[in-house]
Amino acid sequence: MGVAYKDYYKLLGVERSATKDEIAKAYKKLARKYHPDLNPGDKAAEDKFKDVNEAYEVLKDDEKRRMYDQLGPNWKDGQQFTGGPGFENFNFNFNGQSFGGGVNSDFFEALFGNLGRGGGFGGQTDPFGSFGGFGGGARRPRRGSDIEAEIDITLEEARRGGTKQVTLSSGGTTSSLQITIPAGIRDGGKLRLRGKGNPGDPAGDLYLTVHYAAHPVFRVEGQDVICEVSLAPWEAVFGAKKRVPTLDGEVEMNIPAGSSSGRKLRIRGRGLGPESARGDEYVSVAVSVPSPDSLSEEQLAHWKALAELAGN
Repeated sequence: MGVAYKDYYKLLGVERSATKDEIAKAYKKLARKYHPDLNPGDKAAEDKFKDVNEAYEVLKDDEKRRMYDQLGPNWKDGQQFTGGPGFENFNFNFNGQSFGGGVNSDFFEALFGNLGRGGGFGGQTDPFGSFGGFGGGARRPRRGSDIEAEIDITLEEARRGGTKQVTLSSGGTTSSLQITIPAGIRDGGKLRLRGKGNPGDPAGDLYLTVHYAAHPVFRVEGQDVICEVSLAPWEAVFGAKKRVPTLDGEVEMNIPAGSSSGRKLRIRGRGLGPESARGDEYVSVAVSVPSPDSLSEEQLAHWKALAELAGN
C-alpha cells in the first residue's frame, strides 16, 4: 500500500536548496513552538513536533538528505511510495529480474541494503518477513533522535566550571543528569551529552544551551561583570579601603580620594569567559548621602557648618 509523501522541506518551511544552517535554524524555531512541554495536551502540536523532528533527522544528514531527494521519505523501510518527485514511473517487481525505470543494482542496494545482493529474496524462509512486507534480512538499526534543551547556571559556575545536577523533562518523562560545565563557558554556549538523547541504536545526543541566570550582586556586559560599592561622603572625599565582592570571593580594594558616584574602578581578569580571553570586573561607586532625619542634632550641626564653609 502506498504511503503518503511527506515533503520535509515544506514541513520545515525551507527551500530544497536550503543550507544546513538554514535548516537547523528553521528546525529550532519550530521545535520550540510545538514542543509538548509548551503545548500540554495539544495532540496536533505533538504530531507537528514529531513531523518536524522526522524532517530534521533526514535533512541535517548529507547522506540521508541525498537519498531522500532521490527516493522520498520512505527509502529506509523499502516501502512503495506515492507522490515523490521524479519517481512516478518506477515499478518494483521483486519476483522478477526487472525492477523498473532503469533501477540498477547499486540503486537496489541503496534502497534495501544487503538484501539486494545475493541471498536476499530467493534464499529466505520468509521472503517477505521485514521492511513492511519486502525482504528477508534484519532491519537496519535506527539512530535515536537528538534532544535540545536549555539550562541556567550561576555566574560563579560559569567562571569556575564544575559538575551540576540538572533535571530535564521531555515527553512526559523526567530524568536527572550530572553534567560537567567547562570553566569560562559563554552565555549561549552548548554542551553535548553523547547518548543522552532519544533511545535508538545508537541513542541520540542531548544538546544543552547554557544561559546565565540573573545574579543578586553582579550584572553582565559581554564578558565583564559590574557590581556597586557604596561610600559614605567622607570616604568619597578622603578615599577608603573597601571589601568588594568578586566571583571568586571578596577582595580589598583601594578607593581613590575624590571618587564621585558613577566612577568605575577595574579589577583585571575577574570577569567571565575562557582564561585566555577573560573579561574584567568593574566596581561602580555610589556615594550614599544620609537623610537629615537620620542625623543626631550634633551630626546635623556639623553638616550645617560644612555647608556654611562651602559657601552654601
